[in-house]
Amino acid sequence: MSRINLPRWGHVVEVSDVVRYSVLDSEGDPIEPVQFYLRDFKASGNRDASVRSYAYDLLRWWRFLRAVGVDWDRATPAEGRDFVLWLLQARKPIAERRKQSAIRAGTVNPVTRKQYPGDSYMPRTIRHSNAVVRSFYTFWAEQGMGPVANPIPVQRTRSGDRPNAHHNPLERFRPEGKLRYNPRVPKRKPRAMSDDHWDALFGSLSSDRDRAVLALAISTAARAGELVRLRGGDIDWGDQLIRVRRKGTDAEQWLAASPEAFVWLRLYLTQTDPVRASDPLWWTLRRRDQGDGESARIPLNYDALRAVLRRVNDLLGSNWSMHDLRHTCALRMIRDKNLSMRDVQTALGHAALSTTQTYLEEEDTEVIRRVRRHLQDREKELGNAPLPAPAGPGYDATDLAVLFGTDR
Repeated sequence: MSRINLPRWGHVVEVSDVVRYSVLDSEGDPIEPVQFYLRDFKASGNRDASVRSYAYDLLRWWRFLRAVGVDWDRATPAEGRDFVLWLLQARKPIAERRKQSAIRAGTVNPVTRKQYPGDSYMPRTIRHSNAVVRSFYTFWAEQGMGPVANPIPVQRTRSGDRPNAHHNPLERFRPEGKLRYNPRVPKRKPRAMSDDHWDALFGSLSSDRDRAVLALAISTAARAGELVRLRGGDIDWGDQLIRVRRKGTDAEQWLAASPEAFVWLRLYLTQTDPVRASDPLWWTLRRRDQGDGESARIPLNYDALRAVLRRVNDLLGSNWSMHDLRHTCALRMIRDKNLSMRDVQTALGHAALSTTQTYLEEEDTEVIRRVRRHLQDREKELGNAPLPAPAGPGYDATDLAVLFGTDR
């Protein structure tokens, strides 16, 4: 596996079509099996960002098949197994222009105690890749094409039968189970920043627009993608609410924001062009050349918002992300006795209560803080304790301290 090098074959491009992304081969022609699948995937109600993610995963799979000399419609579970084994030991393609991120890759930030992304493929990336490849072959199996066996099979059952082998056609199918070659993912706890870290982050922002975005994020727990999509008509100034479109379902939901966030939002809007109800709420601070000799502001996108945090992180020596603000707000709401678990679930937009319950786990920083307080109280108790009686004749006080402790 270590001797397999994937060729730099093909690439993903953005096109002006309903399906925004296309996977092209080395000659610049679309890969038809992938394009048919992405067309069906988009028609199923998936977002452009998901189409882009699936396109890159399928391009990696196509490159692997070319490296091992197997056609896509001849792939077997053996190729799926070897693909996962290759991902477990391979390194991601690295851009030559990368400098600082190469030095920090895989290290732990001393400020946030978060690990920087490494150069290896993480278990979640491999699991997502497996799901994409399996979905692709499931689609072609429905069309009556492709291999008979899916290259990414499901886990074997104890009896050795295939899933739902003895299924009653009058009953609903049970879930197939987890995929056979999925690596285990370590359990992650919700991460949050302290009040001091939040003050330092907020104080390092250079514009009222950035302050308004982050103040809304930490007071509403809205996702970065949901905040970026806000429009002028999504602001209720009277009740201090914002309307977001939830990730996945695209359902509209009104969220309560802090008065401070609306103050920064008002300051930002006084410095920009008038925003109509149908216009995007967030715009770039600088005007961009449109190619016709005129310059204009363009809507703020997710990558531009990440660039804002990247500049602040470089200044503070941290690696905070927008999702850390969502975790911070969620933990603050969980600790508020005036809010029920159902209230927090609704505010976070979780479909299942079990997802919200992950925030009930104690955060490491809080446990460390309480343990330190315990140790300090213990030191005070020992310092105020009466001195022990002197050792009797014939006994060494040092030996007694070793046996019974210094407070005996």
